[in-house]
Amino acid sequence: MRTFLKWAGNKQRIVERIDELLPRGKRLIEPFVGSGALFLNTDFASYLLADSNRDLIDLYSTLQSEGADFIDFCRPLFSPENNTPDAYYALRTRFNQTTDRRLKSTIFLYLNRHCYNGLCRYNASGGFNVPFGRYKKPYFPQAEMEAFWAKSQQAQFCHADFATTIKAATPGDVVYCDPPYVPLSSTAHFTSYSAGGFGFDQQLALVAAAKAAAHRGVPVLISNHATPEIEEAYAGARIEHFQVQRYISADADNRNSVGELLALFLP
Repeated sequence: MRTFLKWAGNKQRIVERIDELLPRGKRLIEPFVGSGALFLNTDFASYLLADSNRDLIDLYSTLQSEGADFIDFCRPLFSPENNTPDAYYALRTRFNQTTDRRLKSTIFLYLNRHCYNGLCRYNASGGFNVPFGRYKKPYFPQAEMEAFWAKSQQAQFCHADFATTIKAATPGDVVYCDPPYVPLSSTAHFTSYSAGGFGFDQQLALVAAAKAAAHRGVPVLISNHATPEIEEAYAGARIEHFQVQRYISADADNRNSVGELLALFLP
């Protein structure tokens, strides 16, 4: 099952690897749900899906509650008239100003499919600021939204930080964390999808939360770049290393293999 949103760090290609390492349980908890690739491609009885990005959670909650009516409401924005810089920037401004959550969710989907590289980035004031993407014909993901809607009936969506979400886990739950990755170099910076970013102090706080959950009887699996600092922070976890192919610069010919890891904290 494919995600209906473009998303930086989408785990679509490594879902099977993650699923193989996940212990079995009744409920999967994701504090960084992102595009929901793992949710869509695993088979748990129920899900608690959280993220610090309110716009993302509002979109998922609206689709969950309204289904086909909401999909039909979104479709008209995907028109040739709206695939222009002027229309895009007018809708981006409207998105940043409106307090109507249904409308905001609709425009969020439009922005995701029309903006540059499908990025989700906000300025210091919380305004979405990704430029126009200049795609010939942005894809309207009707089938993917319908599949997400059907499976979302098993899920609870929550706008919360990772610490609050992990504290909600009890024995029988399994937690998968896909935080913003640590940069691979001093010149690389994460493109923030929520105000405040995600620094190394928060990476360490996530490890502490994972260890506390494991102590309560809840296994936690975390993905990240395989840097020396992360390897040290994850000491004591069961770690699996692997390589992924990724563009790491604006040069489309510069495709390199990047080291990642999955760290499993067991009770």
